[in-house]
Amino acid sequence: MRLLLLFLTAWLTLAAPAVAQPTQIGPQSTERIEAELVPMSAWAAPGSTAIVAVRQKIQPGWHTYWRNPGDSGGPTTLSWSLPQDVRAGDIVWPLPQRQRLQGLTNYGYEGEVFLPVPVEIPASARPGSMVRLTVEAGFFVCSDEMCVPDTLTLTLDLPIREGAAPLAGAWGRRVQSIVETAPRPGGITARATLDGQTLRLTATGGPLPGADLTQAAFFPYDPDVIDHAAAQFGQRGPQGVTLSLAVKPGMFGTGLAKGPVIGVLATDAGAWEITAEPGPPLPGASGTGGLTAIPDAFGQTTGPGTTTWTAVLHAALLAFLGGLVLNLMPCVFPVLAMKAASLTRAAHDPAEARRDGVLFTAGVLATFLALASVLLALRAGGQAIGWGFQLQSPAVVAGLALLMLAVALNLSGTFEIGAGLQRLGGSRLSRLSGGAGAFFTGMLAVVVAAPCTAPFMAFALGAALLMPAPAALAVFLMLGLGLALPYLAISLSPGLLRRLPRPGPWMVRLQRLLALPMFATTLWLVWVFARQTDGAANAWLAAACVVGTIAAVAIGPLAEKIAPRQRWAPIVGGLGMAVALMLAVLAVRSAPAPDAERPIPADAWSPARVDAALAQGRPVLVNFTADWCVSCKINERTALSTASTRRALERSNAVYLVADWTRRDDVIAAELARHGRSGVPLYLVYHPNAPRPRILPQLLTAGVVAEALQTPGPA
Repeated sequence: MRLLLLFLTAWLTLAAPAVAQPTQIGPQSTERIEAELVPMSAWAAPGSTAIVAVRQKIQPGWHTYWRNPGDSGGPTTLSWSLPQDVRAGDIVWPLPQRQRLQGLTNYGYEGEVFLPVPVEIPASARPGSMVRLTVEAGFFVCSDEMCVPDTLTLTLDLPIREGAAPLAGAWGRRVQSIVETAPRPGGITARATLDGQTLRLTATGGPLPGADLTQAAFFPYDPDVIDHAAAQFGQRGPQGVTLSLAVKPGMFGTGLAKGPVIGVLATDAGAWEITAEPGPPLPGASGTGGLTAIPDAFGQTTGPGTTTWTAVLHAALLAFLGGLVLNLMPCVFPVLAMKAASLTRAAHDPAEARRDGVLFTAGVLATFLALASVLLALRAGGQAIGWGFQLQSPAVVAGLALLMLAVALNLSGTFEIGAGLQRLGGSRLSRLSGGAGAFFTGMLAVVVAAPCTAPFMAFALGAALLMPAPAALAVFLMLGLGLALPYLAISLSPGLLRRLPRPGPWMVRLQRLLALPMFATTLWLVWVFARQTDGAANAWLAAACVVGTIAAVAIGPLAEKIAPRQRWAPIVGGLGMAVALMLAVLAVRSAPAPDAERPIPADAWSPARVDAALAQGRPVLVNFTADWCVSCKINERTALSTASTRRALERSNAVYLVADWTRRDDVIAAELARHGRSGVPLYLVYHPNAPRPRILPQLLTAGVVAEALQTPGPA
């Protein structure tokens, strides 16, 4: 009997854990992702709510998406097949990471991810039985080059037992941690205030008062509320926090009209779901210090934060090197070439050369300081803005075009500044000598340097825009010092000055030669203005340039030769200048908002449409795309919506077709597979005489598209 009792005791001890263990029907996988259903607890009791999670193991270089994917992509979807009376709830979404690719920002996950889901077990469930949970999980799995929708069917047999269940191993502990820390309502009061293109989000109460916060970020549930790629800037207060967010252009007005702004307020003290009702900012949400942003998927932050002296020195050194290299960039060279001529004229007057060098440097530094101050002020107001922002304004571009035209005409000898202006500037504008002329040239060099980004500048300026204002200003001043240093060093060195040739007739020829790059700069600025505006505005600016040129001729040496001692010439010149300015104002006022991303009209793809176009002798460009594809959106914005691509299609009489795979289409999937692809993007160019289509790179440029339309190339 004792042996029988021992045997029964051992059998029950071994059998009980076997009944309690959930049974997973194996992980399912593709080349990009492995997934399976895992439980939080070893079993579920009748009438309880069990927690199961979709575990994703994502391959390196790939990622999936949060409930709001951001600028592209799509969230994970779950379609359950459950026994009677068993119900699955919504996904408990863990806090996502920001994932950046060029100008787009998405919210998603990398590596190993658990998406918990509550499952209601009916009270009628019989202890000792198994509940089979089956879900069809749809994943958008993307890399930097491709997006693929993967669908996997996952199954879990969950034991039913009475009593409290232990956690199901290490994965159970992971799932429990996510459930405990996932964003949820926290009794926080929030308000959304629209201020121009900035959304002020204030949040107070709940766990925020007294919390020692240093980081904060907002993740909206609605993808059409804020500009996901823009920096978020925060302030903390005694009762809560304030975040300044850039709104999504053209979308936020309708978003606010639909109701409150809902999303997740993430801080270093926790993350909570908030509902921000439209209204004035809440008191007590700012005034006690700044907040940095939550780091993104690459460990970078999106707002100004704590900066070490090492980081400041590193950025300042790179800025200094970038300023030195900036002297060789084409947009700055024409202005510096004029200063070189001026320096040559002053080579044998060291005092004048030193004065010019110091004042030129002062003009450069003062202008850098002014531009940096404006940029930082806009940053503090929540605007997403970058270096070169002044040339994004058609008014600034038009003004610079006329100014460069005046300098070019002056250098070419068309007109000369009168005596009064000579006293103001120290000499003729063409020579840009004298204190005022040197300072002005320094200012001009910085303004026209805006479109140039020399090596080392990108990191330095990017870092400066995330630093506190004093450190950022120091970085910008080092950039200016690098730009001005070569001229300053020569002007302060008597030995170098003595090596320069003496003034003579060659200087007049050099002055005429230097007019050519200034005319080229004028044409470039007119081209920039044309890209920003439309035909009517371009016509007004062209008329302003023509009238301005006529006015310059009227007051120049040529007019004196044609009609000497005639007093009407200055009057005609003055009136012409006034008319040119009026025409420039009309050009700016008639400039509409740019429409650079207007899509090119396209027809829906089908094999029959391709065959019909080829039968007519027309090339065909096919764009296999999807709304959730990040690479597709970048290519459409940078290569497939440009004026040059539009012209290339017109020149080649090509047909543009779009195969939209946003919703799964078996015909498109088969065509992708036929070309060796399992996902989008895919770009094909067909030519009537080519046996097979040409496959274009997955990261496009407008030049690649134009060349492929013009030349069949290798099949």
